[in-house]
Amino acid sequence: MFKLNFLTRIIFVFAILASLTLTSCDSKISGSVAVYEKGGEYAEYDKVSEKIKESDIILFGELHNNAFAHWAELELTKLMYNEFGNKLMIGMEMFEADDQMLIDEYFSDLYPAKNFEDEAKIWKNYSTDYKPILEFCKKNKIEFVATNIPRRYAAFVARNGLEKLSTLSPEALKYIAPLPVEFDSTLKGYKVMKGMPVHNNDIKYLAEAQAAKDATMAHYIAKRIKSGMKFLHFHGSYHSNDYQGIYWYLKKQNPNFKITTIATIEGPKIDSLGTENANIADFILLIRDDFTKTY
Repeated sequence: MFKLNFLTRIIFVFAILASLTLTSCDSKISGSVAVYEKGGEYAEYDKVSEKIKESDIILFGELHNNAFAHWAELELTKLMYNEFGNKLMIGMEMFEADDQMLIDEYFSDLYPAKNFEDEAKIWKNYSTDYKPILEFCKKNKIEFVATNIPRRYAAFVARNGLEKLSTLSPEALKYIAPLPVEFDSTLKGYKVMKGMPVHNNDIKYLAEAQAAKDATMAHYIAKRIKSGMKFLHFHGSYHSNDYQGIYWYLKKQNPNFKITTIATIEGPKIDSLGTENANIADFILLIRDDFTKTY
């Protein structure tokens, strides 16, 4: 029987469970975080565990500077590894596809962490927020996938549009979703971006650059996942909110993928999700906006 006792206790932070006695630390956290399910009701243990059990892919949308979200990601990684062992795969927006060789070499102990960190395009909050997950994967030989489009090509799309990707070299295109990248400008996330005033030609096609990221992350998830595996992917929440972005492209590639989405949002209170966020994901992690930031 699939049980995620610690998941409900630590990650999804229910305030009261029959089997749970809150410590002072738990009480502090439970006053800062609440988890809702799609529709706006408080998430129930059985629904959380069964949804993950049945899923091929778990899309965990974070807020990049939220300390609790990063802690939750690490704990979820540990818990899923304890449950699924070598059937677990991890992927991240925070690593670009052309860094995959560096990751593979580092995991094979070809060189120490300093060399890896000097050469990989790590984010400024890597050491506090993403390194613990990567190092856990390295230690436990969990397959780790760099899924994002290299930033230089995302910037290229922002300036020139998706159509111009065809002018790149075959070597460059190896790190991007197969062309042509479908772009549905009516999807909410892209529509909002297209509606933003543009004062800089370097971001004239910002929505298309976002689509290039989403499509590439979905491409690498679909390409690398194996039958019977669980692929846990971390990315900014906007990349999968409203069942769009990565989710949309994954379903385009394989409608049979079973996907769980988790969104992270902040607010001054945690006692109500609000109608505007009630349906953005299967589970919504609502964190008080005064919780610690990592940058």
